[in-house]
Amino acid sequence: MVSSTRLPDLKPEYDRLWETCQIRSNWQARAKQAADRALKFRSRYGAIETAIQVPWWFVAAIHNLESTCDFRCHLHNGQPLSQRTTIEPIGRGPFKTWEDSAIDALTLKEFDGPRVKDHSLGAWLWRAERFNGFGYRLYRPTVLTPYLWSGSNHYQAGKYVADGKFDPQAVSEQVGVAVLWKALEAMGAIDLP
Repeated sequence: MVSSTRLPDLKPEYDRLWETCQIRSNWQARAKQAADRALKFRSRYGAIETAIQVPWWFVAAIHNLESTCDFRCHLHNGQPLSQRTTIEPIGRGPFKTWEDSAIDALTLKEFDGPRVKDHSLGAWLWRAERFNGFGYRLYRPTVLTPYLWSGSNHYQAGKYVADGKFDPQAVSEQVGVAVLWKALEAMGAIDLP
């Protein structure tokens, strides 16, 4: 795994991992459930895509991980929408609508249309890892981030159980970004770049 956090350095790795990514057989039902949930809310995610040109499937994957698609929670980190955030990123909100929170979270990371130049799948995988943080890559390089790869052949165990607190025995129970996208792609719901 490359220790850099720069997209040009990491893109070949993301492309290789995507091409070899397989949903684990015991995760198929969970991945389909997450994909069905994403599709259920596609119009809300599509509103974000229309507003700031972030693909709906990217927004859905982040929302699934941060709050299991709970629209009462910040896209930033899953905390209640009606309160200011107290964990990374600290001090965001409160917001009147989930859409306002989502736009804030994505523009804060500079993922909105005017600032995005590379729309390749590798670049969107990089953005998803960046959204969650590069802690695995920088401090636990033997563990591919479960934020992307949980439920796939690329992830076994090891997880940050709180900001900055890593447990090598913990196993993510969430459907990773790549696994959700693989499930949506298999259903014919998305055509990835």
